[in-house]
Formats: sequence, C-alpha cells, structure tokens
Amino acid sequence: MSPSTMTGRQKAAILLVSLGADASAAVFQHLRQDEIDELTLEIAGIGHIAPDRKTAIVEEFYETAVAQEYISEGGLEYARQVLDKALGTERANEVMNRLSSSIQVSPFEFLRRTDPSQIINVIANEHPQTVALILAYLPSDTAAQVVSALPDELQAEVAMRIALMDRTAPEVIREIERVLERKLSSVINQDFTSAGGLRSLVDLLNQVDRTTERTIIETLEEQNPELADEVRRMMFLFEDIVMLDDRNIQQVLREVDTKELAMALKGTPAEVQDAIFRNMSERAALNIKEDLEFMGPVRVKDVEDAQQKVVAVIRRLEEDGTIVIVRGGEDQLVA
Repeated sequence: MSPSTMTGRQKAAILLVSLGADASAAVFQHLRQDEIDELTLEIAGIGHIAPDRKTAIVEEFYETAVAQEYISEGGLEYARQVLDKALGTERANEVMNRLSSSIQVSPFEFLRRTDPSQIINVIANEHPQTVALILAYLPSDTAAQVVSALPDELQAEVAMRIALMDRTAPEVIREIERVLERKLSSVINQDFTSAGGLRSLVDLLNQVDRTTERTIIETLEEQNPELADEVRRMMFLFEDIVMLDDRNIQQVLREVDTKELAMALKGTPAEVQDAIFRNMSERAALNIKEDLEFMGPVRVKDVEDAQQKVVAVIRRLEEDGTIVIVRGGEDQLVA
C-alpha cells in the first residue's frame, strides 16, 4: 500500500512507530483518550514497514507541518510561494492539495465532539460575544442544549448577539480557539467565515425548550422589538405545518379563512397540500383544489402574506396552549 492510498490514521501510526517509543509517548500526552485508543489499535496491526514507505510518510509529515506553519504566518498564497521555492512547483502543489481538506475544517470543530455539559463548563466565564461566536458554529441541537443551561439574563444577551453577528476575522477565531485549546489544537482557516445571523438564532430557538424560547423572545421584545418580530416570523414556516399532528392541523384549519388557505397553498409542495387536505372534509378539500386550479398566476408576495397569516394563527394557538409544537429538549406527548 502506497502512502497516497493510506488513511490519515494509518500514516499517523507509522509516523509514531518511526519516531520511537519516547517521542510517541510525548505525542500521546496531547491526544484525547479515544484518539490514543484508535492509534494504539492501528499500531498493533501494522506489521513490517518498508524503509521507503517509512521515509515517505515522515517526509510528508514534515512538509505538511512546515506548510501549516507558513499558512498560519502569511496565508495560503504566502505558503504556496515559499513551498514553491523550497520544493518546486509540482511538489508544492501536492502539499497544498493535501492540506486543502484540513484548511477548510470548521472553526471549533473539536467542540462538535464534546459533550454539551463540558462545553458549558468551558465557556461559563467567557464574554457573551465569545459565547455567541462559539455557539454560532455548533450544530443547532448542541447549541440549544448549551444556551438552555445558561442563566436567563445571559440567554437573551447571547441570542441577540448571534442574530446580529455578521463576519468574523480568522485571527479572532484562532485566538478564541487557542483559549479553548486545552482540549484540542486550533483549526487553521484563513478565509473570513460567516456565522450567526437570524437563521442561526431561529434554528437554535427551534431546538430549545419552550421556557427558554419564551424567556429569550420576551427579552428581545424589550430590547429590540423589530428583531423579535423578525425572529417570530422565521421561527415557524408555513411548510412546517407538516410537523403538526392531524389533530393540531384540524384545530388550525378551524381558525383559518378558506380563501386565505387556498392562496397560501399555491405552489406549495405536495406533502404540504396532502397534510392539509387529509384533515378536511372531502367537499372542503375539493373546493380548495378547484380554487387552486382556477386561480391562475398570483404574486409571490400575496402567497407569502397568506402563508404568514396561517402561521400567525398557529403561533397564537400555541401561545394559548390549544396546540403543541414539539421542540428539541421537550418531552414527547403520550397518548
């Protein structure tokens, strides 16, 4: 098997064997237990290593380490120029291509594999803006668990900062990662990265429990009413009606004007229309289907306005407890 066809774990195992027991032990001190276990199993199954393969892997590691250092110092183009002079164009291109996947690793990638309770302990004393930046890069379900555990006054503060966040310079991200580097090494990413924004906040709120959501929304309404309105509009899309059970959909339909409903269904996916029609009488469903057929072209804005009216009904019914929208972190209903 040539180095080009080997996995990163196989190469790492051969590199550690090549370094010797003392150096390998020193490396292990900087790894997580699961990484140590995986590499130990890989080393145990290596067998004989041809000298030329060992040399090729050590050289590849050295070139990669040098390239990463150049990238950290001056960016991708600087690293390419230095490697081009040192190794030649062809070899420099090979090294940079090999690094391309790791360069694009998302910031705070190591936290994606960390238990939310541990993340909470790590960020407990950080500034709200730092917490917001970290949460914006995490999966929404993980971020939801973390924000739910924050103090009430900090939840809304972090939520607002996520919503208003735009672009963050890579050096700022790297500095924060270095603070959290007690768990894993920092991630190299020279491109400006976008995170946060309304969509990020809405995804997070759709995952938290109802109490946390209410606390954040109410505080946003006090501090930034316009932002709170935008968040409310985005939290439940018309197409999300398929997530409601039949009984809840039937309750919503009792409150919605038939003409508005027909307009709202214009151009929607089949599964959305099916969810509506199966919860209506055959006659009512037929009437709306006929309205859709003879409606002809309509303005997108008119459709969106009609859908928003239906969503407003859904939100109102949820607020007064008539229907239930199950979110992440909440218990499932028992019949």
